[in-house]
Amino acid sequence: MKNKIDIIAETEHWIALNKPSGLLSIPDREQSEPSLKDFLNEKYGKVYIIHRLDKATSGLILFAKDEDTHKFLSKQFEERSVEKLYLGLVNGTLMSKEGSVDAPIMEHPGKTSYYITHQKGKPSLTDYQLLQEFGHYSWLQFQIHTGRTHQIRVHMKHIGHPIVCDELYGSPAPVLLSSIKRKKFKLSKADEEERPLLNRLALHAWKLSFTDVAGSKKELEAPLSKDLRALLQQFEKWIK
Repeated sequence: MKNKIDIIAETEHWIALNKPSGLLSIPDREQSEPSLKDFLNEKYGKVYIIHRLDKATSGLILFAKDEDTHKFLSKQFEERSVEKLYLGLVNGTLMSKEGSVDAPIMEHPGKTSYYITHQKGKPSLTDYQLLQEFGHYSWLQFQIHTGRTHQIRVHMKHIGHPIVCDELYGSPAPVLLSSIKRKKFKLSKADEEERPLLNRLALHAWKLSFTDVAGSKKELEAPLSKDLRALLQQFEKWIK
């Protein structure tokens, strides 16, 4: 597998990894490309998916190594006793520094794998908190209390602040240094066109808190990927 997979924590019962953006959590219907689960199955014989991340989302993901652990941990996700925190960059400046989006989500009746807020959907709750503002962008922390497909992405679109580089629910346009520096930006003579600071979904699964099969509380954290760290460094440098 070309992508380097960082193991965050591992026991005889489960393994937590920092999934890179661009890698499927599990195989798609067409088996079109390798997935993280394929990689783990080759290494461990068989693993069990407990939750999943979108292909474009980076960050913390948990797999069970046996059926009993799978049932034990899956139940916590189903009962919403797992604390799930994400970090992400959204477009625009928010009116409130923190808030909640309580809006049911359902799959669009005419578009496969596209989700919308609708009164007939399943209950969905996302809390958000502003961490930093960077001009026309805002860096947020999210806590999801439900686990709907594309939940954060759909909810941010719902309140008018889609996740940056979200080709489904916002705009696929990359983040460019010229959009931060504005008048001060000058393209290098060696470059024919500007290189983007970020051209993938700006969403990262950051922390998970759950109870282990042994009864102990586990709090795991996946460090930000290199591209998101570099983006924030550029923002902090040029916004000053």
